[in-house]
This record gives sequence, C-alpha cells and structure tokens, in this order.
Amino acid sequence: MRVVSLLASATEIVCALEAGATLVGRSHECDNPAWVRRLPSCSEPAFDVSMSSGDIDREVRRRMRLGEPLYRIDTDLIRELKPDLIIAQSHCEVCAITPGDLERSGGCIPCVPVLPLAASSLDEIFASIGQVARALDREERGCALVAGERQRLASLRTAGLRRPSLAVLEWTDPIFPMGNWGPELVDIAGAEPALGNREQHSFAIASDLLKGSDPEYVIVAPCGLDLPRACGELSVLEHYLWWHELRAVHDGRVAFADGNLFFNRSGMTVARTAEIIAEIVHGIISGERSEGAHWQWIRELRGYFR
Repeated sequence: MRVVSLLASATEIVCALEAGATLVGRSHECDNPAWVRRLPSCSEPAFDVSMSSGDIDREVRRRMRLGEPLYRIDTDLIRELKPDLIIAQSHCEVCAITPGDLERSGGCIPCVPVLPLAASSLDEIFASIGQVARALDREERGCALVAGERQRLASLRTAGLRRPSLAVLEWTDPIFPMGNWGPELVDIAGAEPALGNREQHSFAIASDLLKGSDPEYVIVAPCGLDLPRACGELSVLEHYLWWHELRAVHDGRVAFADGNLFFNRSGMTVARTAEIIAEIVHGIISGERSEGAHWQWIRELRGYFR
C-alpha cells in the first residue's frame, strides 16, 4: 500500500495506526510526527501566508469569491509517487485540500481512490480513524486506538470543580470563536464555552460579542498558526478598544496556544488539546507540563504590562 496524505490529521492517524511506512507523500501542513517532514511535499499555499491575520482573511475571502485556489497541488509529483490511496478532507473548503481541489488541479488518478474525511465532532474524528483503519486493513488497531482516546478524554472529566467561562479564539481579525469539536473539548476539560457553536463551522462574529460575553479565560489559538505566531496576535487584539476591559485580560487569564498542532487539528492531538485546556483553566497536569512548550500566559509576552 502506498498512501499520499493531503491532510495533517490523516497523516497523524496513519502513523498512530502503525502504518507510517505506507506514506509516500504528504501535504505541506503534515508535520506530526516530525519524521514525516522528510516525505515529499505535494502541496503549498497559493498565496503568502506570512501576511497579517486580517490580510489572510481578506485574501481567502477574495479567492473564495472569485473561485481561485487556496493551495497549489503538485499533480505531477503525486502521479510519480504512484499512490494506491489519496487522503483528503471534505469538511471545510478553507482549512485543507479537498477532493474538489484535487480534481480541479488534475491530481485525480484513474482507479486510485480518494478518501475524504470530515470532522465536526469528536465522534466524527473517531469515525475518521475507523475509515482510515479500514482502508489500510488495520481495523483492530483502529478500534483499540479509538478506545484509548475515548478513555483518555473520560479520565480528564473534572467532576466537582467550578466550571469557569472560557472563550477559545480560532482567529483574531476578524474574531472567530472555536466551533466544531472545540466546545466539546472545553466541556470535557471542565469549563463552560463562552462563545462558539458545537458541531458547526467556526464563523466571524462582531468583535463586541466577545466583550459582551466577558469570559473568565481566553485562549488564543489561531487556525494554522504555531505558538510564536499565535503570540504575535496580541498586537492585533490590542487594537480592539475593548480588549483591556475584558476581565480575562485584567486578571492575566489569557493564554496563547499552538492552534496548528492542537486546537485546530482533527487528528491524534485532540485529547492532548483537552489536557492543555485543563492545564490552563484548572492547573491539572496530564503527563508533561505543556506551558512554555505549547502555550503561554499573556503576562509572559514581551511588551505586555498589566
């Protein structure tokens, strides 16, 4: 079996199924486990993603409106890799390569199936693990993997602790509260989601809605941004006139986190994401402490003064 994974979470799943040796190609976003970066990259962004969050949002909207691609797909490379299976995603037109993107680029190969994964909830994420396991003839391993992840989440439920309100931001300009499986993780970690809709796509809201909800905690974990870039979004948030009026800001209860690897990825890091939330909100440490490595408090950022 030769697999080209065009979805970072799918690459994680393939490796967790102990089938990493089947991978022959990846997307530019596939980075976990670290060794997969040695695989040929079959895609790249179609525009400069080092722009500001506001400029990225405007460029994505412009391209969506005009039908221009968000990704460049190296179809010649995919054909050279001779895959038996290509994995993409059908959940979101923006966050990763879809079967439609692959078809429009000419990357579909006759007789080579494309497995599209969707994930609006934790149940769908676990169903995706089952889909990949079946495609790779590793169903028993897939069932064990799902059972282990469910147990890990179940052990995290924080009965008896006060449940503070928490807003997780998936984008800062404009403000996108986390949706899909995110509110489930917040609930499991022992907090009340202040904004965002369970099992629905994240969408932009009027910024003063965040001010109105005035959550006790805020986690800033922008989609596709690692921890250093997430921390850089503080300057964006400080442009909102109401930012310093939030009690979370006043109390120093704002955390910046690696959205790319954890909060926005529907693969094998969802349980770890819930553990990170519990660490931020309740100080509960599961395994190794992740503060400083995967998230940090606003008070630790250079230039921030309470």
